[in-house]
Amino acid sequence: MPAVQNAANRLLYEGKTILARSPTLALPVARLRGHGEPFDPHVDIVIEGFPRSANTFAVHAFRVAQDRPVRIAHHLHAPAQVIAAVRARVAAITLIREPEDAVLEFVIAKGYLSVRQALRGYLRFYSALLPYRDQVVVGPFREVTSDYGEVIAKVNAMFGTRFLEFDHTDDNVRSAFAAIEADWATRLPPGVAFERKVGRPSKIREGLKEELREEYRARGVSDLRERAERLRGAFVSSPS
Repeated sequence: MPAVQNAANRLLYEGKTILARSPTLALPVARLRGHGEPFDPHVDIVIEGFPRSANTFAVHAFRVAQDRPVRIAHHLHAPAQVIAAVRARVAAITLIREPEDAVLEFVIAKGYLSVRQALRGYLRFYSALLPYRDQVVVGPFREVTSDYGEVIAKVNAMFGTRFLEFDHTDDNVRSAFAAIEADWATRLPPGVAFERKVGRPSKIREGLKEELREEYRARGVSDLRERAERLRGAFVSSPS
């Protein structure tokens, strides 16, 4: 039965990554499923990226920085979110991480996905957004996790917003991580399963990633890997 379920989950994932490119399809489905926080015209900002690209940190740290409640569309892991924001002229951050780390962490979190499948998902996500690259702020993983205030400053400059910038102090980072821990504690008990999924750094995950790197760097996925790395380069090298 687990093998059958895993096969069904893999097939479902392929369909979702195709559907996720269309706002008219992906957003209503997300609302029906109660998945993430889907876009609507009344949100203050969209923060969205491929899974394991600092999505959870970016959302919690953004809230930590503000002096008022803000509505954030997030965690659909669907390019449709960003496309809808662009069309509605709503502020948006597209998060992006080096494909090796994002893909390996996603495979660890899901358990049933192959590296090849996760790479295809990465390519579908960012290739759908490349035409909109200059209409959003790009948040590279390393910048989001080390100087998120600068990313928010770019949002204000591009969209004329007045969001407060995240002060990247140890105390503020701890506050964001504490919020993440509390959120995930409502879903999973402490342990290996928790560490595979929780949206903050994990020594357990780092060890599991090392075990998977050979699969990521294998010749059989070289075309997908090289395309993903070029696509990331196109995002981070273009001016905001």
